[in-house]
Amino acid sequence: MNDDVLAAIERTNELLQRVLAEVATTPATHAVFVDAGYVYAAAGRLVAGTEDRRAFELDAEAIIEAFIDKARALFPDSRLLRVYWYDGARRRIHTPEQERIAELPDVKVRLGNLNASRQQKGVDSLIRSDLESLARHRAISDAVLIGGDEDLVSAVEAAQGYGARVHLWGIEADSGRNQADPLLWEVDSQRTFDLDFCKPYITRRSTPAYGSDLPGSPGIIPTREDVHFVGARVAAQWLSTRGRESLAELLPGHPYLPPAYDQELLVEAEGMLNISLRGHADLRRVLRDGFWEHLQAQL
Repeated sequence: MNDDVLAAIERTNELLQRVLAEVATTPATHAVFVDAGYVYAAAGRLVAGTEDRRAFELDAEAIIEAFIDKARALFPDSRLLRVYWYDGARRRIHTPEQERIAELPDVKVRLGNLNASRQQKGVDSLIRSDLESLARHRAISDAVLIGGDEDLVSAVEAAQGYGARVHLWGIEADSGRNQADPLLWEVDSQRTFDLDFCKPYITRRSTPAYGSDLPGSPGIIPTREDVHFVGARVAAQWLSTRGRESLAELLPGHPYLPPAYDQELLVEAEGMLNISLRGHADLRRVLRDGFWEHLQAQL
């Protein structure tokens, strides 16, 4: 070989040695990716016999801590980057429960949209984006994925393509499987949590929550204070999404809202309360009062 070739080989070997030395001194890091919709549905079905979130309460803080402990035991020489909690919300605006979860240390809440049928949209793409990005930038060496949707296969493949190992965790199904076979085939390892693990984190509601009172069905009527607060919350959301100028145009019409706006306010409020206000004229007036008071205070 000539001198140029030998020199090139030496430079390549030196570069490889530096890369290997850097890898050897870089601490292992793991992250936990939780599809909250899957956890609620699977754990609710297993413990409470229903996937309907309105029928039970999930101690999210405690179960997240349990997931962290399990990951710490599985990766004793690795540090936790954070827990990603993926859930759905109308207009991607945090619910009070999601706000509490977002305040937990080492937890990041990522929201997809929640449509009128209470179905999550966009959650799988968020998981893929985060998982792929962290793997590509070598921010994690191991990823714990808690979910069951076949659409997550592409996220697993993307992370593995950058050298990360993906470990799929699931919750025991009361019958059959609640995780897609292609997802089970693709991951590097699997773990399933049984009924005894899930029981401490699920509490059946003795009375229905607002969420169980769908339009046209009997249930709990919210207080005037609750409805007033929701009216203010809708005003805050509209200010953030529609802009102050567009809503300032409504002020000269106070105390009346244009019919289209009034209908939207009603639909938004019923979505938040999960109860029909169509037969409660007094609560609809309280709803408008809450909306106007917040709007006037901000404009």
